[in-house]
Amino acid sequence: MADIIAFFGTWQMQVIVTLIAIDVVLGIIAAWIKKEFVFGKLAKFMKGAVLAYVLGFAIVEIAGKALPSLDFTVMAAFVLIVIVLLASIFRNLSKLGIPVPDGLKK
Repeated sequence: MADIIAFFGTWQMQVIVTLIAIDVVLGIIAAWIKKEFVFGKLAKFMKGAVLAYVLGFAIVEIAGKALPSLDFTVMAAFVLIVIVLLASIFRNLSKLGIPVPDGLKK
């Protein structure tokens, strides 16, 4: 059990969970302001994206530890997840009317 907890306590996982939390809060605020908030969309995001990012990264971490030749995939997966989450955060910021360069909204 302690081994499983260790996979979810890494600094990379903490960064991923923090970015997810920021993304969710900004998404809720943006939807609320535009009067588009629907609990079903939030539940779908939580079930889909959160599980995919968190559990997917945990599996990549396990594979990286089990097969040291795949260790590079851990950092590659982390970087890709962070990029996707940052893009979503920038999209939510633009929905709130905060100026964001066009390249960061896509």
